[in-house]
Amino acid sequence: MGEVANDPVHLGRELPADEVGQMLTLLERRDEVQRQLVTVVLAGGDLTEVVARLRDLIGGAVLATTSDGRVLAEVGDGGVLAGLHESSAFHASGRLRAETLPPGVHAVDGVPGSLAVVPVTGGSIDHGRLVHLDPGRALSLEDLAVLERAADAVAICLTQRLAVTAVESKYRGDFLRDVLGGRAGEGDDVVGHARTLGWELARPTVVVVAALETENAPPMSRGYQGPLELERFSAAWSTVVAARDPAAPVVGFAAEVVALLPVPGPGAERPVVEGTVRGVRGDSGGGRRTFAAGVSRVVADPADLPAAYEQARKALQAGRRLHGPSAVAHFDDLGVFRLLSLIDDDAELDRFVAETLKGLAPAAGEEAAALRHTLQVLLDTNLNVAEAARALHFHYNTLRYRISKIERVVGPFTSDATLRLDLALALRIVTLREL
Repeated sequence: MGEVANDPVHLGRELPADEVGQMLTLLERRDEVQRQLVTVVLAGGDLTEVVARLRDLIGGAVLATTSDGRVLAEVGDGGVLAGLHESSAFHASGRLRAETLPPGVHAVDGVPGSLAVVPVTGGSIDHGRLVHLDPGRALSLEDLAVLERAADAVAICLTQRLAVTAVESKYRGDFLRDVLGGRAGEGDDVVGHARTLGWELARPTVVVVAALETENAPPMSRGYQGPLELERFSAAWSTVVAARDPAAPVVGFAAEVVALLPVPGPGAERPVVEGTVRGVRGDSGGGRRTFAAGVSRVVADPADLPAAYEQARKALQAGRRLHGPSAVAHFDDLGVFRLLSLIDDDAELDRFVAETLKGLAPAAGEEAAALRHTLQVLLDTNLNVAEAARALHFHYNTLRYRISKIERVVGPFTSDATLRLDLALALRIVTLREL
């Protein structure tokens, strides 16, 4: 072999001159793409400008998405982008199916050319995906390598955006927290300051409180896995709400996201909430987490927002308890829970529970809890002993024995309708306390 000390070596062999030339050309192209994109970032360019510059350099269409496929920026021919969005690479909700498009070059049915996908990462954080579609040719591994280098610049841009967003979100969050706590000042001052933040509060609004779900977690912090997950959840709400109304406030708090959704007319609050929740959930793909939401009554005066916030929180808590981990509960649908939640005298409620349930009150222990559950099922089935026995998986005679045991403690509830009403209310108060 000749002297190769200064020559590129690949897999232990000397590369031919043409391969060396190709490698140098690829390295130069990668470096030039990265240099130009970093220049855009350092000049203060946002993500859309970075994606536009990349598209100028490599052609086709370029998209940047979140890790679950939400499009953050896209630049390219309108027809090409429309065809991609209508293909199997996208869900009908507008989300790139990131979970079915791993890093690499892909052929997509009905889409000419090919699609290259690379992750956008910064440290250990998965920021999203960078996608290049060239309808005129099949992309190669060399194109993928260039896209990977471009992803570094996109990661810098997204990291900067996260830092700026964190500062802005804290300021906005502090203000909205004061508004919802009744500490922000008089009505006109609150409305005026909100407008300096791009928010409009002087209109009919519902407050929505949403929280991620995990089993066996405290009610108001279920699913909270740290700042990054909540930031993504908050960003999802912000993206969906902003697309419908940029002046609607959305803020992530410690373990929940609060959105103030405008209501265009009487009876329109449910379609507004349902459409927004559907947009945030998408098709539940891409690693999205289940969440629950509580919805307040419509309020027209910003001074009523603190009460609406409490209504939404109570609806969230009760909805989880009554309807499961993905419930969307409206305060007006809570029935007796709504009335009980309006009673501020907790001591009086506790006395009512103790006097009505007597030896079945929560302080009486585990056996009392089991009998309370039996009583609740009996009331829910209108004292149909056969149906209640099936629901409880008891023998008919076993349930009869338990009924007599309960009546010795609380009284003849099977024959006294007024007592049954009192017991039902007491059990609802116990449930409300457990929320």
